[in-house]
Amino acid sequence: MQFDFESDTPLYLQVAEEISEGIFNGSYREGAQIPSTTEISKAYKINPATILKGMNQLVDEDLIEKKRGVGMFVMAGAQEKILNKRKEKFINQGLTRFLGEARKLNISQEQLIQLIEKGEMK
Repeated sequence: MQFDFESDTPLYLQVAEEISEGIFNGSYREGAQIPSTTEISKAYKINPATILKGMNQLVDEDLIEKKRGVGMFVMAGAQEKILNKRKEKFINQGLTRFLGEARKLNISQEQLIQLIEKGEMK
């Protein structure tokens, strides 16, 4: 996990994003326990309440669940939920901006398709 203490993004959101990324990339598999609030807090010198707030964000998104007295666990289907959320964000934000810029530059649909098919979109 990496945190940017100078970022405008609140730490609790960074915590949620780092855990979410771990679920997405398979570091935390479905059904697996994630590090405790205390473990993360000590390792990165972040207030435990901040860590818990980030974890609660993921609980609200049905990505992790609390098991009282045991810890936090990745829920079944969490990785797919994250994938779908990222796809939607890419289409609604990234791709929309990309296509808008292509229009401004008078890049035709055919040119875009050719570039994509060649794999030259770097």
